[in-house]
Amino acid sequence: MIRTIAMTAAIALALGASGAQAQIERTSANPTAVIASSAMVPPGTKLYFLSGSTASPVDPAKPEEFGDTKAQTLSILTKMKAQLEKLGLGMGDIVKMTVFLVGVPEREGRMDAPAMNEVFKTFFGTPEQPNKPTRSTVQVAALGRPTTLVEIEAIAAKAP
Repeated sequence: MIRTIAMTAAIALALGASGAQAQIERTSANPTAVIASSAMVPPGTKLYFLSGSTASPVDPAKPEEFGDTKAQTLSILTKMKAQLEKLGLGMGDIVKMTVFLVGVPEREGRMDAPAMNEVFKTFFGTPEQPNKPTRSTVQVAALGRPTTLVEIEAIAAKAP
């Protein structure tokens, strides 16, 4: 009997069943940074991989016009938010993002990261949604369509 109790206690301790639920931990080297510098996802966490998404046309009558970097980022993150909600998740559940940006003439062929970050900051690190994901942002030569300037993919996680 004592052996069974000891074994049950050891298993419960090993599984983290001490009454405290494991949480996703995010750290940031700089509290004013727009992204987290790391995220720790505990064992047993369910992961959701969101494929790269691009913007919807600004005007459905003009299917090849997606707007500038800012408009495209807003379109993508709005769609991503809706996709997560269908899964019972929110933007705060995103732990990792990869943002692909095409260079634009207004920035002499460089990516418009400031415009992307302006929109990004309305979805992450706000009083309503304080979580920030880790993120990589890279400039690419081109995306699927000539007028596509932004593509974003993400990994979301929900702790048990």
